[in-house]
Amino acid sequence: MEVSHPDKVFYPEDGLTKGDVVEHYRAVADVMLPHLRGRPLTLRRYPDGIDGQGWFQKHPGEHFPEWLRVERVPRRGGGTDEYVVCDDTDALVYLAGQGTVEFHVWLSTVEKPEQPDRLVLDLDPPDGTPVARLREVARKIRGQYEKAGLTAFVQATGGRGFHVLAPLDARSDTDVVLELARTLADRVAEEDPDHLTTAQRKDSRGDRIFLDANRNGYAQTFVAPYSLRARPGAAAATPLDWRELGKADPDGWPPAKQKQRLARKADPWRDLAKHAGSAEAALASLE
Repeated sequence: MEVSHPDKVFYPEDGLTKGDVVEHYRAVADVMLPHLRGRPLTLRRYPDGIDGQGWFQKHPGEHFPEWLRVERVPRRGGGTDEYVVCDDTDALVYLAGQGTVEFHVWLSTVEKPEQPDRLVLDLDPPDGTPVARLREVARKIRGQYEKAGLTAFVQATGGRGFHVLAPLDARSDTDVVLELARTLADRVAEEDPDHLTTAQRKDSRGDRIFLDANRNGYAQTFVAPYSLRARPGAAAATPLDWRELGKADPDGWPPAKQKQRLARKADPWRDLAKHAGSAEAALASLE
């Protein structure tokens, strides 16, 4: 597939071009596509690089080709919206070639938009938070998941924090999953109120790490595994084994390092479906 203007600089501080971005997505397609397939996407596009104008695109433009998969998804309150779904390498490379730097996915599929098969808590730290504290909090979240009968997986976001994810059986509706996520976040924050908070208002958080459960609401997203981030360093969101967390930074895997990693290591999230738990059972156990 031809990519226009491959020499256009996309990451000025890192010397990475549009062609480098496309090649990253071509290189990670085998491990990334299982986490995209069948899910509505939100695209974060920067056609002139990350220092240029960028925007989040939820709905496909008229210029997208007919072969690109587009699905209608119900909108709460009535009606439907169209979303791009990326099922194969051609679609992934095409979207990268259109200036998509970041890929954000729903926690449910187009077939079951109201029954999430993912639950995610996002660690959103204030500036200056030591990475050791973030790792400690991720482990505390893992402990709460396990108490609720869920299996925890961790991801370096490529930004400032970590995601802790639990696969679900897609039998509970969004409102149940959101209530569960908020309950889990509250339990973790209650253990360390001096350093953790679930306060929605930024001016109520102080210098505490925000445990964000809001990504579990309907039509909300989280950054897809192996997606680049539109920030200097060009780090990618990277699923980790828990034993790797002790030395992991949230933004530790730019394209070259990611390529080396995948040459020697399988995707740590490849077996998510085998560990799917019940949101309703987990919520009942916490109550």
